Amino acid sequence: MRNGSTVTGRAPWARLLAPLPALLVVLVALAPLVLPWLGNVDDQRLVDLDVYRTGGRELLEGRPVYDFMTPAPQLLPFTYPPIAAMLATPLAMMSWPVAQWVWTGLILLTLAVTVRYAFRPALERPAFERRGGWRLPLLLALLTVACAYLMPIRDQFRFGQVDILLVALCLADCVAPRPPWPRGLLIGLATAVKLTPGVFLIYLLLTGFGPGARKEQRDAFLMAAFTATLLTVLPFLVIPSDAADFWFGALLDPERLGANAATTNQSVRGMLIRLYLPDQLTSLLWLALVAVIAWSGFRHARRALLDGHTTTAVALVGLMAVLLSPVAWIHHLAWVVVVLGALAGDGRDPVRVRVAAGVWLYYVLPVPWWGVTIKAAEIPVLSPVVGKIVQNGFGLGALVLVWLLGVWLPRRRAAFPGDAVPLKA
Repeated sequence: MRNGSTVTGRAPWARLLAPLPALLVVLVALAPLVLPWLGNVDDQRLVDLDVYRTGGRELLEGRPVYDFMTPAPQLLPFTYPPIAAMLATPLAMMSWPVAQWVWTGLILLTLAVTVRYAFRPALERPAFERRGGWRLPLLLALLTVACAYLMPIRDQFRFGQVDILLVALCLADCVAPRPPWPRGLLIGLATAVKLTPGVFLIYLLLTGFGPGARKEQRDAFLMAAFTATLLTVLPFLVIPSDAADFWFGALLDPERLGANAATTNQSVRGMLIRLYLPDQLTSLLWLALVAVIAWSGFRHARRALLDGHTTTAVALVGLMAVLLSPVAWIHHLAWVVVVLGALAGDGRDPVRVRVAAGVWLYYVLPVPWWGVTIKAAEIPVLSPVVGKIVQNGFGLGALVLVWLLGVWLPRRRAAFPGDAVPLKA
């Protein structure tokens, strides 16, 4: 029989070594995904990271941030608010190889954080936690690897994008129990950096005021609004010319983001543009659809929060950031990670797990590019109709996800109510 001192002596080493198998799984499984891009030619790897670094460098060297373009063949401008250029200055101080490895590591870390919060009901099941040891880190590693192969996340590694970092900030701000930071701070930061997380300000406003309002949501809204405002005003004091260039010039030019009709734009507006209707009709249809989708999405998100399903609420609001934006590239759908966590719940309902697995597979496959191939085949009827639908597959899929989370999931939960994790102040 082992005495207490023996067990106590081994426990720290056991805790230290427990994550190592999980770390090994992540490194081996993601090497084929990450290394090809890090080893590509300079002008074809992590091209968005190059935009961030160049924006920071222009700022450090006193040149206009919104006048530059990255070198050919990319020719990409800086499209983010000026506070993003200020935050990118540390990247500009690094060498290009070091910046690539640091940024790739940050993408992986924030993906793991997102998975940890998104799949919290499953990872925190009492029956699972009691087993302890290496099982919990290994499950987290396997889920992280699975999510890394989603096409929107693959594009994070390919382009060196910032989206999964913004997802992690908003998700942690909403679901972290007793966070050490004021709730709303991270949402304000994410909104200041890339505007589209501003949909969470609407969500906090709707859940913090009016019937059924919650004080913690109201406090979070005030903190998020204050943080976003502060980080928006600050550049006017530090780099006023660049701030004016963005807010009164670059922001008003959607073509700076790239060709809005491109397949990679899976927002509602992008799908409508690819119908090639008259511009005025396209705008009217877009405004009407935006109103309907916003009403439905935020209503379901509010209901999910009040029912104690905060992750579902966050997933719905994240989908609003994609669908309602004028331009939403495929990598903006990094919110699918949160959707998967909401659908899977605590893992006890096999139907929900199968639905989550189906959604995962759908967003692993390059569905929109299949649509491009079908259209190029020029088969009568099939190519123009089916090809167009498949080309819009990820955007249309996001609309289906809103229905799944807002309508199907509440009905399904009736038999399996154990995954509700109420928001803690």
